[in-house]
Amino acid sequence: MRRVETWPEEAQAELAEIALEIDAGLKGDAYRATPEELAGIDRGLKAAREGGFATDAEVEAVFAKHRRA
Repeated sequence: MRRVETWPEEAQAELAEIALEIDAGLKGDAYRATPEELAGIDRGLKAAREGGFATDAEVEAVFAKHRRA
């Protein structure tokens, strides 16, 4: 934890958020999404409604292309 004090402020803030999530989970508290997470969820739901995701066949084609022989 001493090394954390040498990290950039943004990295320290990210670690603090993660620690709060872990603490809430250990207490059994309900998780509360951040405004940024809620916006991401909204974008994903919109993309789903608009058909913005790859089909199973498209995903399989990408995997097949990049799999090791």
